[in-house]
Amino acid sequence: MGKKTIHVSDFSGTLLGADDEAVRVVVLEHPDLVAGPVQLDATPVEVESIDDAALDVAVVEIHDRHGQGEPRRVVLTASEFDAMATDVPMAQLLRTAERVRPPKARRSAEKVDYGTIEHAGRPHRGRVTEEEARLVRERLDEVNKRLADAGLRQIDPVDPEHAARYGFPVEP
Repeated sequence: MGKKTIHVSDFSGTLLGADDEAVRVVVLEHPDLVAGPVQLDATPVEVESIDDAALDVAVVEIHDRHGQGEPRRVVLTASEFDAMATDVPMAQLLRTAERVRPPKARRSAEKVDYGTIEHAGRPHRGRVTEEEARLVRERLDEVNKRLADAGLRQIDPVDPEHAARYGFPVEP
């Protein structure tokens, strides 16, 4: 018995032939995106107008008391943002503004305990402890909701890799 894979454009439903190029489009942010980035397949013709439709935007973070300690991320057109600079042109302002340094890397002393419900199931390179595996098995819905809310991959107990990693029973 053989398997045949059929590729279809997610945008139009157009069947992609064996010799057709499938273009992978990764959606990083969208108002309707709730569980993190997703991947869509398209034909080259369907995505060739994306660059022409692209907007010049400014993405800014607002650090104020309204965010309860967390910055608010705002996207606006570059021209709207540029108009906010009334004393000096925005291009000059951006060239002379103070640079923001990326946050320092966390020290290894601040190890994450994946054996707690707050971190169980999060992707990591280390060995899965029995405590983490037990939490994932017993509270899978809660773990997957937390992972989805954080934009991370969810755990699928029928996925052979996830089943082996977290000790889910493997069906023959």
